[in-house]
Amino acid sequence: MTRALIIVDVQNDFVEGGSLAVTGGRAVATRISEHLAAHADDYAAVVASRDWHDAHGTNDGHFAEPGTDPDFEHTWPVHCVSTTGGSDYAPELVTDRVTHHVRKGMGVAAYSAFEGVTDDGSTLLSVLEGLDVTELDVTGIATDYCVRATVLDARRAGLAVRLLAGLHAGVAAGSSATAVAEMTEAGATGVTA
Repeated sequence: MTRALIIVDVQNDFVEGGSLAVTGGRAVATRISEHLAAHADDYAAVVASRDWHDAHGTNDGHFAEPGTDPDFEHTWPVHCVSTTGGSDYAPELVTDRVTHHVRKGMGVAAYSAFEGVTDDGSTLLSVLEGLDVTELDVTGIATDYCVRATVLDARRAGLAVRLLAGLHAGVAAGSSATAVAEMTEAGATGVTA
């Protein structure tokens, strides 16, 4: 069995102080870094994804139209624009052991890391298949959105998935609980809010 670690969207705009901050994001970033320091050698790949939205327009309706309020379900405040520091990894996340960087949401809405591409244009799934990865450990932000979407896509691709307890943070308790139930039903293990 070959295992990879996926770190979903641990970015400045998704931690405290960011435009779409998730409570506990900075603490999760620190704990992911601690996990990496202790376990990076256990993985065939360490993949970090980032939202990487265009600076102009609404990114195909992902950002709320100027002058309107986001609904926080389908439309969002402007976040993780590729030309701003909001798209950078949070400083608490130590990225020196990251082997592959995935960018997603370039001009469109994208939640799952599997919707992104690496710097050379490879999809996440093709990277994992090329390394014969069959199992994933998933961490990151936010449990109820991008982490959920990544886990569900991984399960659809036939990968075994563990969501690492304490290494993810959600936007809200209710939606995180729903996401946990969905991920568990899909066959992910270790899933707790």
